[in-house]
Amino acid sequence: MSFDFAARVQRVEPSATLAISNKAGELEEQGVDVVDLSVGEPDFSTPQNVVDAGQEAMDAGHTGYTSSNGIRELREAIAEKLQDDGIDADADEVIVTPGGKQALFETFQTLIDDGDEVVLLDPAWVSYEAMAKLSNGSLNRVDLAPYDFQLEPALDDLREAVSDDTELLVVNSPSNPTGAVYSDAALEGVRDLAVEHDIAVISDEIYKEITYDADLTSLASMEGMAERTVTINGFSKAYSMTGWRLGYLHAPEDLVSQAAKLHSHSVSCAVNFVQHAGVEAITNTDDAVSEMRDAFRERRDMLADLFAEHDVEVPVGDGAFYMMIPVDDDDTSWCERAIEEAHVATVPGTAFGSPGYARISYAASEERLREAVDRLAEHDLI
Repeated sequence: MSFDFAARVQRVEPSATLAISNKAGELEEQGVDVVDLSVGEPDFSTPQNVVDAGQEAMDAGHTGYTSSNGIRELREAIAEKLQDDGIDADADEVIVTPGGKQALFETFQTLIDDGDEVVLLDPAWVSYEAMAKLSNGSLNRVDLAPYDFQLEPALDDLREAVSDDTELLVVNSPSNPTGAVYSDAALEGVRDLAVEHDIAVISDEIYKEITYDADLTSLASMEGMAERTVTINGFSKAYSMTGWRLGYLHAPEDLVSQAAKLHSHSVSCAVNFVQHAGVEAITNTDDAVSEMRDAFRERRDMLADLFAEHDVEVPVGDGAFYMMIPVDDDDTSWCERAIEEAHVATVPGTAFGSPGYARISYAASEERLREAVDRLAEHDLI
């Protein structure tokens, strides 16, 4: 049989980050020692009290369906956390999802119709483009690379990009893939443009708890933004719970009521006992999060120094656990050489809309990060 594939599926490519990770896995199966810096996964174990809470929830029989939008206890804990961030949040404005990616997907599907314009800030996480295309939206992109990946000096470019025809603007701070944290002045610029042109904004704050030397303001806390902002967050990065698959969106109640229809007809609900573990994570892991954040900060600084020793200047971000390193060669070819010759897995900047760079994740031990830089230098890649 010859299948007639849907156009929406053929519009997108497989995830570049997962493709590189799969390549690294294939080499490792062949016995090759690969330093895998391609995937954004903390190398810390899930805090033990969270694991215990999940186990206790299973033992208590929390293994069936929950209400579609999530258990009340978790949605109330999420709302309280958002309130601490200055957002006027209520539990009924929250949908708990199996991962932050699902929360983003539901938002795109709820807001974007055929031809609607979505504005991305490049470099942008790879799945934003795919989600826009799966919604049959049109893309308009603003390049932040000339400004060391910061938004504030690019506000004039953003002003030229958006218009009354823009339906959605996606803001990700701290940023994947750059680690950039956008200033209050930058976010105020976003607010002014969103209000002027009546634009909905996704504020992807999945790395909010992993912020170092800068204060981060939530967009929905700004005047005029509560009624037009969808705040996305999750448990994978801050609490090292990648495999638990738990995320959420917060939005005005009318948007939530529409997204909830998609949610109920697709994933039904997030896993019951995982939601109970999420309550423990969001309420009782401050020390574990702080310890992990401090370790990432030390790795970031060490890695920047190591690259500087090889005369490679890297724009250093104030959050997340990524760096975009400039590469002389075509970035896709450079990344292929890096994994095939040096056995260091990285992701080409082209995948994020910024050719000429390679993204590395420093969610790895200091020993492995040193090894990666040494290998790249040995093979004349830096």
